[in-house]
Amino acid sequence: MYDMKNLTKLKTLGKLVPNAFKAFLAFDKAVFQDGAISVKDKELIAVAVAVTTQCPYCIEDHAERARKAGASDEELAEATMVAAAMRAGGGVAHATHVV
Repeated sequence: MYDMKNLTKLKTLGKLVPNAFKAFLAFDKAVFQDGAISVKDKELIAVAVAVTTQCPYCIEDHAERARKAGASDEELAEATMVAAAMRAGGGVAHATHVV
């Protein structure tokens, strides 16, 4: 089911719900600009969240954007391990409901 070509269908979505789609694009653009957190760090956060939500489109897109913002393979790998630790930690914390 995953195919980056599916993202071309975003144009159709934009035509079907133009106001909401334009608002989303504006929000996304605003979020990923330099601020108190650099673009590179925001993209590394996005990669970690994408790994946690398991969205292959977001993983690929934000990993590419992180690299363009200057992230190294080591930084990307660490971000994914942080995501894995957070996901596993949630499972361990919820295990307290069992015992």
